[in-house]
Amino acid sequence: MNNLKISVITVNYNNCEGLRRTMASVQEQTYANLEYIVIDGGSTDGSAEAIPQSDPQPHYWVSEQDAGIYQAMNKGIRASHGKYLLFLNSGDVFHRPDVVEKAVAEMSEGLDIYYGDALYDHHGQPETRIYPDRLDFDFFYVQNLSHQATFIARSLFDRISFYNESYRIVSDWEFFSVAICKHQASYRHLAWLITIYDVNGISSDQENYPTMNAERDAVFERHFQSFASNYSYLQTLKFKKLEQFLYIKTYPFSYKVLKAFMNFILLFLPRFRRQS
Repeated sequence: MNNLKISVITVNYNNCEGLRRTMASVQEQTYANLEYIVIDGGSTDGSAEAIPQSDPQPHYWVSEQDAGIYQAMNKGIRASHGKYLLFLNSGDVFHRPDVVEKAVAEMSEGLDIYYGDALYDHHGQPETRIYPDRLDFDFFYVQNLSHQATFIARSLFDRISFYNESYRIVSDWEFFSVAICKHQASYRHLAWLITIYDVNGISSDQENYPTMNAERDAVFERHFQSFASNYSYLQTLKFKKLEQFLYIKTYPFSYKVLKAFMNFILLFLPRFRRQS
């Protein structure tokens, strides 16, 4: 597995400066068997001219109009020849030059998905996003993996589906949640930083949140209809219980009584172990 081909796919539209940073980051990678693909959406800001000027050039690139980011990502999938694919969009960069080499060394099991952690750059305010080792509906109900930090087996797209081009924002979230929660795709967490993520993307813009939430609701309705409605109720109930607990905590005497009662109950139960 140490010589398997990895395809890195960059999608870009009118982000020439970010594209140059991303291409340079990919070119700095120490892993030899790396295929680089750039899908540009017919940019008019010089991006199309910058791609062939890069040294070395991507193994495959195209600049033409498309119907959005997920159609562009699907173009990249179809053009790829790698065993695993990673989407590093314009503006995103690898955390270190040996990231791909280090990741490949961990892929001996041949799982469907290998995901790492990401550093989100909020305009100079870095935030490290560390993902859990275990992924379930509880995680995907409120979060998503970073596709910029995730190596996906090319075969998984044939088994599950390509990205849903009818959505503007959540198709990568739909893919991960359906693959893992519905089809039991195998995965492993690489507990180190893979990428530095540019937060200027469409899903990071608060003006797009209503569209994102509507698309998420459509995914739940399509794939997790009964489970999602029950889970939403449980989440609401959990939040209400937390509110009640915090309210009691504002009254010291009542809080002491509550703690004493909880400690008494725990005496008759198996030893409590905190979940990771």
